[in-house]
Amino acid sequence: MKKLNPYILGAFAVAILLISTGCKKEFKNPNAATEEETFSNDRAATAVAMGLQRQYATTAASPLYALVNANGFVTNELILRNAGNIPELQLFTGGSAVDATNTVLANIWTRSSKIIYDANNVIAYANGLTDKSYASGLISFASIFKALSIGNMSMLWEQVPDTVGQNVSFISRMDGYRKAVDVLNRAIAAYTANPPNAQVLSRLSSDIDILNTLHALKARYALFAGDYTTALAAANMVDLTKKSVFSYDAINQNPVFESATATNNVFQPIDSSLGLPDALEPNLADKRIPFYIGINTSIAPRYRIRGFYATGTTQIPLYLPGEMMLIKAEAYARMSPPNLTAALTELNRVITKKPSEDIYGVGADLPPLTGLLTQEQLLTEIYRQRSIELFMSGLRLEDMRRFGRPLSERKRNFFPYPFQERDNNPNTPPDPAG
Repeated sequence: MKKLNPYILGAFAVAILLISTGCKKEFKNPNAATEEETFSNDRAATAVAMGLQRQYATTAASPLYALVNANGFVTNELILRNAGNIPELQLFTGGSAVDATNTVLANIWTRSSKIIYDANNVIAYANGLTDKSYASGLISFASIFKALSIGNMSMLWEQVPDTVGQNVSFISRMDGYRKAVDVLNRAIAAYTANPPNAQVLSRLSSDIDILNTLHALKARYALFAGDYTTALAAANMVDLTKKSVFSYDAINQNPVFESATATNNVFQPIDSSLGLPDALEPNLADKRIPFYIGINTSIAPRYRIRGFYATGTTQIPLYLPGEMMLIKAEAYARMSPPNLTAALTELNRVITKKPSEDIYGVGADLPPLTGLLTQEQLLTEIYRQRSIELFMSGLRLEDMRRFGRPLSERKRNFFPYPFQERDNNPNTPPDPAG
C-alpha cells in the first residue's frame, strides 16, 4: 500500500474509530477523538478517507482478504490447507457447517459497516466545504470504498442493512446494488462538476485512478442489478489503459500473500481447472493459467497461488480490463433484444487478448470463437471466461447465481448473518437455508 504522508499517519492514528461488532452499535470509542475533533480540518478528514483504503485492503481482517477466502472456498476455487483453521474449514465444507460464528464472514460484515460509517462522515464533511474541488476528491475517493462495501455485502447475503446505526432496517441485495450505483453516480457527478484539485489528489492514493474506478464499479454493480443499459454505458467510460490498484510494501503487505501464499497454511488454488466443471475447464493453452497458478513439484500442494497475490508487494487491481469487456459482452447478450454479434465481439476481445496487450499481463491468447452462437451458448461462455479472467477476485459466487449455475457447483448460495448483527439488531432477517 502507498506509504502515507507523516501528517496522515498521525491523523490516522487519532481519527480512526473503534470497529463495532454490529450495525446497532454506534461506532464510538470513549478514549478516541470525537467526530468534531477528527473532522476539524481538511487534513484530518483526508486521513480518515485514506484510512478507508487501509481498512479495506490490508491484513487478514480486511474485506478484500476475507472475500477472496470465503468466495473461493464455497465456489471450489480453493482447497483447504489446515483443518485447524475452523472458519475456513466451515467454508470449505459448506452447507450447514457455515454458521453465524464464522469470523471470516464477520470480518466482511463488520469492516464493511465501519467503512460505510466512516465514508458517510467523510462525505458529509466534504459536502460542507467551500472548496468544491477539494471536496470532490474526498467525496469520490470515499465513495469508492462505500460502494465496494455495499456491493460486497450484497454479493454474500440475501439482505443488507439499509444504513448504519441503531436497529437499522434491511433491504434486498438487489436494492443494495442499486444503492451502490447511486453512491457512485453522486460521486461521478461531484467529480465531473468540480474535478479534484492537485492538493487533495496529492494527499490521496496516487495508485487509484478515481474516475475510472467509479465508472468500473458502476458497471459492475449495475450489471449485478440487471440494469444492462447502465452497465454497458459505464463500462464504455473506463479507460482500459489506466491502472487502478492497491499497492503494498514491506510493512503493509498484500493480505492474501501475507496470510495464505507465504504460509501455505490456509488455502491454495484447487488446480488448473480453477474449480470449473469438466465441460467448462480452461484450455491448457490458455496463458491465464500460468499467470494465476504456479507449480511446485517438490512440496505439496502442487498448485500454488500466483497472479495478484504472488508476493508481499504485488499490487491488487480494483478491477481488470477484461472485466469491463466481459461486462459489455454480458450486457449485450442479456439486453432486450439481445445484440449477440456485439456480445461475441466483446467476448473475443478477452479470448484473443495477449498478455502483452493487457496492462496487468492477463491474457488468454487463444483463437476467437466463430460461428453463430445462441444466447445461451454465449452466456455460458461468458461465465466460463469470467471464471478464468477474474480468478480469485471474489466475484464468482455472484456469477454462479446470475448465470443459473447448478447448486451442485457451489457449497453455499448465501451466508448466515453474523451473531454480532443478530444479537444487536432485532431487524436481522432469518438465515437462509444454504
